[in-house]
Amino acid sequence: MIEDRDDAYLITHALAKDTLSELRDVRTEQVAFRKGLVKLGRICGYEIIDGAMDTEYVSIETPLEATTGERVKGLDRIVIVNVLRAATPFVEGLLKAFPRAKQGVISAGRNEEAGMTDGEFPIDIDYVTLPEITPEDTVIVADPMLATGSTMLAVLDRVLGSQPNPENLFVLSAVSAPPGLLNVAEAYPDADLLTVAIDDRLDDDGFIVPGLGDAGDRAFRTV
Repeated sequence: MIEDRDDAYLITHALAKDTLSELRDVRTEQVAFRKGLVKLGRICGYEIIDGAMDTEYVSIETPLEATTGERVKGLDRIVIVNVLRAATPFVEGLLKAFPRAKQGVISAGRNEEAGMTDGEFPIDIDYVTLPEITPEDTVIVADPMLATGSTMLAVLDRVLGSQPNPENLFVLSAVSAPPGLLNVAEAYPDADLLTVAIDDRLDDDGFIVPGLGDAGDRAFRTV
């Protein structure tokens, strides 16, 4: 189920909440953490299909007789943007729900040495490759953590800067903080912000609390 929470839509599927609880646990080691992100991405993909995509009736010929079936519209017009690196296993799960999706990749991350100013970080973008986006497409920009919103805003600027506005634009995260949701919603009011949890706050270093730590470091064991 997807619930409207004003600045965001909350994915409330019981298995999504169960998987996120495992991801939060400091005792969850690398392999289980990465598999958990894959699982959560798949669940979120199915929830997008169930809660935000239309269906249509179609004629079907079974081995016995003709009947009427129901198909999801637009599954061949999905674009998924992977915000490297933490989103990689998250997107792997999304692709199980949207196997025919076109994919884009953007390597974007905080310049933490520069520090946070007025609640935002400068963002370094090192690599961008995007498919063509049409007005009929549904675009899902995936990043497990939406903290200050700085990274997501830089990514959305690249995704939409030279392309037509898609029919549907989803910003998907596992965990979000209120300042990030507000910043993205103000800059991109037509985007639907989807998340599994809205956490309490950001700490002085701009990390989500209680959060789940650095998703990239935990998934790829770089600490």
